[in-house]
This record gives sequence, C-alpha cells and structure tokens, in this order.
Amino acid sequence: MAYIYKGTKTWWKEAVMYQIYPRSFNDSDGDGIGDLQGIIQKLDYLQHLGVDVIWCSPIYQSPNDDNGYDISDYRNIMTEFGSMADFDELLAGVHQRGMKLIMDLVVNHSSDEHDWFQQSRLSKDNPYRDYYIWKPPVDGKEPNDWESFFGGSAWKFDELTGEYFLHLFTQKQPDLNWESPKLRQEVYDLVKFWLDKGVDGFRMDVIPMISKPQNFPAKGERSFYELMEQTYANGPRVHEFLQEFYNEVLSKYDIMTVGEGIGVSQANANDYVGSDRQELDMIFHFGHMFIDHGGGGRYDPGEMDFIEFKDIFSSWHEALDERGWLNIYLDNHDFPRMVSRFGNDKDYHNESGKLLATLIMTLRGTPCIYNGSEFGMTNVAFDNMDDYRDIETKNFLKIHIENGGNINDFLKITHRQGRDNARTPIQWDNSKNAGFTTGTPWIKVNPNYTSINAVAAVADENSILNYYRQLIELRKVMPVLIYGDYHILDKMHPQVFAFTRSLDDKKVLILLNMSDENINFETGLAINQLDFVIGNYSTKQTNGSHFELKPWQASVFSYF
Repeated sequence: MAYIYKGTKTWWKEAVMYQIYPRSFNDSDGDGIGDLQGIIQKLDYLQHLGVDVIWCSPIYQSPNDDNGYDISDYRNIMTEFGSMADFDELLAGVHQRGMKLIMDLVVNHSSDEHDWFQQSRLSKDNPYRDYYIWKPPVDGKEPNDWESFFGGSAWKFDELTGEYFLHLFTQKQPDLNWESPKLRQEVYDLVKFWLDKGVDGFRMDVIPMISKPQNFPAKGERSFYELMEQTYANGPRVHEFLQEFYNEVLSKYDIMTVGEGIGVSQANANDYVGSDRQELDMIFHFGHMFIDHGGGGRYDPGEMDFIEFKDIFSSWHEALDERGWLNIYLDNHDFPRMVSRFGNDKDYHNESGKLLATLIMTLRGTPCIYNGSEFGMTNVAFDNMDDYRDIETKNFLKIHIENGGNINDFLKITHRQGRDNARTPIQWDNSKNAGFTTGTPWIKVNPNYTSINAVAAVADENSILNYYRQLIELRKVMPVLIYGDYHILDKMHPQVFAFTRSLDDKKVLILLNMSDENINFETGLAINQLDFVIGNYSTKQTNGSHFELKPWQASVFSYF
C-alpha cells in the first residue's frame, strides 16, 4: 500500500539551513573578529553551496561574557560586528540571492548590562524589578540549591537590595521573568522590530526554560540533567507563553521558528511543535548530543553507545509522527565538530565526513549544516588551556582544579568535548590565519587549515563540500527525502545504520557503515531492482539485498 504524507508541506520543511557563528566566520577589517561585512563577502559561497536559510548566532550588542548570548541591547548590532547599516546590507544580500535569514532569539535571559537589569537592581519597587527573578536569602544563603549550566550556584547576591537574582547560565546572564506581562510585551515588541525589517524567523535559545515553577523546588539528590528536564525546562506556563507569543506576533508573518529543545522529551515534544499547537515550527533535541556525557555533563565524558545513537533518531521520528517536525543536526556552536565526534577524522576523514552529511540530509526533518563542517573542519587540540576562550571551559577547569583534578587530564577532556572545538575560525584557505583575518584571531586557528580549507574543497570535485552540494541538490528533487516515512533496518546491528524512506510509490534505501571495518550487510528487503543515487564510494550494486560495505561507506539507492 502506498504511503501518503498527510502533514502540511511548507518551505521551511524543504529548506536546508546553515548556521553561522559570526565571531569566527570571516573578518573583514583585520581586528581578528568576524563581522557582518565578512559574512556579506561570503554570500556567494553560501549560495554556491546551495543552502536556503542562514541562521546567525547572536549579533546584538553584548559585552560578550558568553560570546553574544548575553544581550545588552536587542535593537542594536554588536559594535565588533558592525552597524545596523551593515545588517540591512546583509539582509538585502541574502534575499537577493534567493536565501532567507533567521536570527538567534535569546529571551530566557539578558546581559546584566542591559538597561532593564540596571533599573531592576536599583530598588525593590523599581518598575523594572519584576523583569527579573529576585529572591531574598534563606537562612543567610541562596534561595535554593539550583545549579548553573556553567558550574556553581544559579543565584547571585546583589548588595544594592540585599537579594539574589537567578542566572541559569553565567553570572552576567540574569534570567528574565516571563511571569511579568510587561516583560513579555517587551519581548514581543523587539521581535516585531526585526520581523518588520524583513528577517525570516528565529532560532529560539533555550526556549523551553522561559517558565519557572513558582515554588522553586530544591534540586536535592537529583542529577543536573534531571533538574534541567524536570524543573528548568517545560515549566507550568511555557505553553501558555508560547501560544500567546504565536498569536500576538509570530502568526502574522510568513517565517520559520526553531526551538532549542533542551529538556524536551519525546513524550512532550509535540506539545511544542504539534501542527495543532500554534507554538513553534520545529525543535532540535539533545538526545544524541548528550549521548557520551556522564552525570557531570560534558566534562564527565563516557563512551557512545551506537545502538542507542540509532534508536534516538528512530524513536524521535516515531514520537513526532506526522504532527511534529525536527531540525536535524550533528554539531553546532555548543558541541564538538561532528567528523571528530561521530566520524573518524584521521584515517577516514573524507569518507566519514560524507557519511555524516548523508545522514543529516536523508533523515526526516530540516537539516542544518554548521559553518566549516561542510568541508570537514575538525576538533582542535591546543596544548595549553590559556588558548581556550569559552567561559564554560574556564569555569569547569576551576571546579576541576578545586576538586583536586589534574590540568592535563582536563585538557584531554577539552580536546574531546570543549565548545571551542567548534569555534575556531573558519578555514577559508591555506594562507596565514587560514584567510580568516589579516590581524590576530580572537582564538587561534586550527593548525590543520593548510590541508582542510574551503578553497581546496571547492576545487576538489571529490571533496566533502562538493558532496554536500550534490546532496542538497538531490534533496530538492526527491520529495521522498523530505516528506517520506522512515523505517530503520536491523536496529541492533553494531556498526551499520540502515533505513528506508518512502513516499507514495517512491522508496529510498540508505546504508551507512559507521565503522573502520568492512561489513557484510543483509537488508532483509525484497528488492527487485536498485538504482544507485549517491554515495561516498563507487558501487556496482544493482540488485539483491546483500551488500559489502567498506569502512565508513554511505550509499543511497532508490528501489522497487
């Protein structure tokens, strides 16, 4: 029986996203920091790649305690990045090339240098007091035992009024109080400001955390991840707030909204993105991104379970069914480079880079490419902790040392898990500083830029980048890769991730050998005829269901 897609077809389901981390993307003025003019200079490159939507990490005015995720003015551009005129030129350039631009919306918290907070802290009866979450001391200490994502207490004492304010992230990122109708209206107004300029949507930072349980329950013996999922995220009014946001603002524009689904489970995901909910268009989850984290988080690493890795993708597909939609990704600014984490960046760099590209482009959902991964940028292994810039890394290093840990052991963990792995400058060419800047880069360039860079990748028809271009073109002419149903094959196989996509009478088989070994794989399908579509090895397979897969081989077939 033919499968018929019953969900709504939309442009944002059919799009391919590309995330830009502006600070590390391209520096146009030689100050060592990427900027808006630097992005403008590379728009033709992005158009050539074939992406449809560009997502920029925050470009608003910020003191940069957390690289722009601490915003001091939501209506102005970060001075280091340029001016509003530069932004207007960028937006026009994106639209002229038939692409769309979405911005990062960070409204769970602001910077402590934002005027709202500076007013809020002045007195307990200040009109802005309830824009933030203030609590008196309990027994002379913090209001409760909540922990920050970046280590230590989530509360900071302010001597001006003798109370604590909540900060789930850095001490310079006080949480906004969405219980305040005035604060919510401020958020809606600033969103309208950007939408009226013509931006095409938002990626919403930690959006499930905007509603806090007003009894502020203690963490107790729960792990941090339990605290995050049970208390920080999915608060009692989060859906009320998001539906109000949608009805008052978002529904009035033809845009896309992507929620950072931290703390969202398969059981409640459709509460955010179900087609009947009128909240968000899609979310990205963290199941596969936390898979090798221990109870202490990224700096307590464990081993990845490949069977679990496959099951996460399958079970999320099943949980959302046709009601909801996902954003598909394997790396971003908060996680290590995907070819280093999920592939083999040494012996099979090209092969595994292409295999992972095949995975994100053939799963059901809107794929997102993180800048530099399209040509296989890898993790970096600085030999000195002083070369790292991420505040999370610095905070956890301090905790590690205070607990008697060894700095060299922490350095090894940082090489594997640190966020700066994804934040080193984009490697444009093999010239000094990888062509990123004529000055001194804000963070060192990965030394492998001489062999891994965009110019070399564009020129090499067998490169990871040109393989991405083929996949993107393929996705645009094969709706089955967008709207088709998903079915996993041999889910317990220890090395092969195999699945099918089907739409009406169209069927596609995807085979991914995620290992360094040659594998004999039996699909178990009754296949009459196979047509090779794309892959990272040449193949002569034309019929039958038995395959001999080479290390990190990715093959896509249509069949009937």
